[in-house]
Amino acid sequence: MRQLLPLLLSLTAATAATAQTPAAPYRAAELKVNDLVHTRLDLRFDYAKRYAYGQAWVTLKPHGYATDSLRLDAKGMDIKQVSLLQNGAPQPLKYAYNKQQLLIWLGRVVPAGEAYTIYIEYTAKPDELGAKGSEAIGDAKGLYFINPDSAVAGKPVQIWTQGETESNSAWFPTIDKPNQKSTSEISLTVPAKYVTLSNGALVSQQPAGAGLRRDTWKMDQPHAPYLFMLAVGDFRKTTDTWRGKEVSYYLEPQYAGQARAIFGKTPRMLEFFSERLGVEYPWNKYAQVVVRDYVAGAMENTSASLFGPQAQGSARELLDWEYAGVEREVAHELFHHWFGDYVTAESWSNLTVNESFANFSEVLWAEHEYGPDAGAAQAYRSLRTYLSDPTNHTKSLARYQYADKEDLFDNVSYQKGGSILNMLRTYLGEAVFLNGLKTYLTQNAFGTGEPHQLRLALEQASGQDLNWFFDQWYYRAGHPVVSIDYAYDAARREQTVTIKQTQSGPTYQLPMAVDVYVNGKPLRHQVRMTQATETFRFPAASKPELVNVDADKVLLWQKTDNKPLSEYAAQLRLAPRYLDRREALAAAQIQFKAQPTDALARQLLTAGLTDKSPVLRQFAIEALDLQNAAQRKAAAPALARLAATDTVVVVRAAALTALGALKDKEYLPLFTKALENPSYRVQGAALVGLLPLRPELALARAAAFEADNKGALTVAMVQVYGQAGSPAQWSLMRTKYDAANPPSRFSLLASVGSMMGRTDDATALTEGITRIKDLTVRYKPYVDSARLIGLLRQIQQQQATRPNAALAAQQVTAAVAEIEAAK
Repeated sequence: MRQLLPLLLSLTAATAATAQTPAAPYRAAELKVNDLVHTRLDLRFDYAKRYAYGQAWVTLKPHGYATDSLRLDAKGMDIKQVSLLQNGAPQPLKYAYNKQQLLIWLGRVVPAGEAYTIYIEYTAKPDELGAKGSEAIGDAKGLYFINPDSAVAGKPVQIWTQGETESNSAWFPTIDKPNQKSTSEISLTVPAKYVTLSNGALVSQQPAGAGLRRDTWKMDQPHAPYLFMLAVGDFRKTTDTWRGKEVSYYLEPQYAGQARAIFGKTPRMLEFFSERLGVEYPWNKYAQVVVRDYVAGAMENTSASLFGPQAQGSARELLDWEYAGVEREVAHELFHHWFGDYVTAESWSNLTVNESFANFSEVLWAEHEYGPDAGAAQAYRSLRTYLSDPTNHTKSLARYQYADKEDLFDNVSYQKGGSILNMLRTYLGEAVFLNGLKTYLTQNAFGTGEPHQLRLALEQASGQDLNWFFDQWYYRAGHPVVSIDYAYDAARREQTVTIKQTQSGPTYQLPMAVDVYVNGKPLRHQVRMTQATETFRFPAASKPELVNVDADKVLLWQKTDNKPLSEYAAQLRLAPRYLDRREALAAAQIQFKAQPTDALARQLLTAGLTDKSPVLRQFAIEALDLQNAAQRKAAAPALARLAATDTVVVVRAAALTALGALKDKEYLPLFTKALENPSYRVQGAALVGLLPLRPELALARAAAFEADNKGALTVAMVQVYGQAGSPAQWSLMRTKYDAANPPSRFSLLASVGSMMGRTDDATALTEGITRIKDLTVRYKPYVDSARLIGLLRQIQQQQATRPNAALAAQQVTAAVAEIEAAK
């Protein structure tokens, strides 16, 4: 599972809550009284009622002791019949049902290990369940009917499922726990015009009455109940192969032409991950399907991953996609088929052995496909995401006490865990680390795992005791906070480095590489920090140009590195890694803000504009202070070149945005030409740059884009209308706002505010204020609500001399009160 909402909200001005979490109960792995063996389902769907009519044949075995009863999870169902199959004949059984669990008395004591089969006839009513979702997974009703009555024109009719964490028991009876595994056979009776997808192989398709067809999907290898899935809809299937196995992509018809542009790297990913892990992809096929109104980002259902609508787009939209979007998700969900599906977390407390690995795979694939800088950039995104929110620092990675299992889908299980694996890879070495992962996967194949088993496998591969590493990184909250100081003793020809850990709690053991550069060449030293304060001494014939602590740039820590900017300049010039260069640019940015006349800081930022990493070119662009005349003179020519010729869309757009802020007519031809670029992102940046220079031309071009606009161009178009358009254009602005996802809505709020300050339409004024208020209330824990209250106050002030002044004052006052009262 890739959580979507926290990822989206990171695009806004997030503010971290720091309240202490109350003590939570210990969460043991689920007691295994009966083991699932095989699950056979036969389902028909009532689109009008949003029901599923099901028959289930569930085969089980008592686990360790004989038992006379069975408890199944079955949420919100009508149970029609419960029987024990004996010699093929159903024998009715007594049962009790409380709408959450079905307790069945088996009629006899069944010995441990003896298989028996229960037949259940039921009706699933997911829309009547009243299930509560979470931040990571927005709903929990398991089975979803999308536009089943075709009431929304242009929206497809679909059915799909979302099982994680324990929601699949809303559409079939099971033991809905991650430490259960079952083979499966799922038959779906659907309108013949639709395509179906489920786990495993499609073994039969048969007519099932007027206009109906019955598809049967079979999975012969055991997998956890939360990984069972189905999807039904008007999908177009595109097929590739890998080592003789089918690899397929299911999209809506209008996006089918982009199937290979979106998912076409999947066969190469399968090859890469199989080779690196030494364990071949274990399932009989791999499918990926994109659905509407999905409640999370994507989900690694066994052999059939499901993605939200962010994973399909037009050819023009794909021009603006970045690795950190869909391609990263494709790698993430595929890697789960080893870590999560093949070996599944024994309990939600051990979610790290699923999600941390999937997060880590994003780095592996970026390295392989785009080079070390791209992998390091992705690793740093994860590290920064974890560090940026103080609430993450109070949670351990393996978490046996929690209030709600949904809370585990956070930046600790994902980003911190992925960062720890990246650190462990460097410590053990690539070959040994991967050999340990192979051992872990092989020893626990089609079973479950937890961090202790991972540790033992890595110890077996390395010959090292790793208790110290797992104790401090898996079972302890937080991370080291350090300061680093340097001194050179010319008499002794000795360089010293003093590192001080200042975090509360125990001291961390920190093995690291330190590179000492003399005459432009590094000499590497391997050291291990074990004390709260420690000084390391290195021979150096002359004062080093640079001492690079954590030269591999993998440690998970917060550091204050007290080196002068001159050494950061050497780091930018000499040190090879992405994060070396990023740190130097960040130091230059800080120095330039503090001392705008610092020539070295200005030079470093200007140098960043030509960095080989597009991520760092973008960083350097956004770090510039172009209001500073010297900085502007130094950087403007390079910015103009980037805006006109950079091959990476995001860099070109960032350069156009920076130049647009200058409001200089010199760049009018550049903006005008960029409006013809096929990228929505580049067009949007150019349109915003044009707005203050030629507002009438910007309005005309915005109107011309109304027929075809997406993403950044939509935001720019709405900005033009908000600042320079007439109130008559509110209708279009409202439509675009309502169709946007949450981060895009936040991008549009300033433009909505601009229009609201100028409109004399009372209805429009109410609509705009209400939208600003509703969005702020909904996401208040994650956004700078004070800033958005300021936007509302600004509307009130601008309306003060207009006909609806009283209405504006009344509505803003009420909206502010509601925002302040929201939790």
